[in-house]
Amino acid sequence: MQIEIGTNGILVDAKLLADLLRLDPATVHALMKAQEITSFCERGIEEHEGQYRLSFFYGNRRARLNVDAAGNVIQRSMIDFGEAALPRQLHRTGA
Repeated sequence: MQIEIGTNGILVDAKLLADLLRLDPATVHALMKAQEITSFCERGIEEHEGQYRLSFFYGNRRARLNVDAAGNVIQRSMIDFGEAALPRQLHRTGA
């Protein structure tokens, strides 16, 4: 299981998220609990109906997963701004 979509929310495997954000999988839960990793979810409409875009933020990095209704990853990406801060506009939906 990498991504599970259920009635109570979406569950993402810590290893998948850690790989995208270049973290140790054992630290993911604690970083999320401390709100150092933040996220939001967008539900697809029109030609993307039944899909989700999950965005995760940690420091100067943004990771994205596009998944279908069964939790299969359609696309994944990560932006790392190095020493520069992550631009504010990347924290918005649709950006």
